[in-house]
Amino acid sequence: METISKIEEYQSKIGEEKSFLLFVKTDNCSVCEGLRPQVEDFEGDYKLPFYLVNAAKVPELAGQLMLFTAPVVILYRHGKEVQRFARFVPIEELRRRLDKLEENLDA
Repeated sequence: METISKIEEYQSKIGEEKSFLLFVKTDNCSVCEGLRPQVEDFEGDYKLPFYLVNAAKVPELAGQLMLFTAPVVILYRHGKEVQRFARFVPIEELRRRLDKLEENLDA
């Protein structure tokens, strides 16, 4: 997962990428640390990029996205949020949504 460390980086990804996954964590979050490797494990199964941002280090992004908890996994297509999973992320549902995004990557 490539790390996003500034809100400008996030904004450029919104404009550049057709589809992507954004994994939002924060400091001292045991759920974040438990979920992150599970999501990273299947990153190689998809062509769309996966990005990581620490909301504690980029608080303006957390505000812009109205993030009130962590972890949050957000899926984007054509610059728009199409799915958001917060706190407890059902891995199989995430994979199903990623499969659907991947199918439509060329559309």
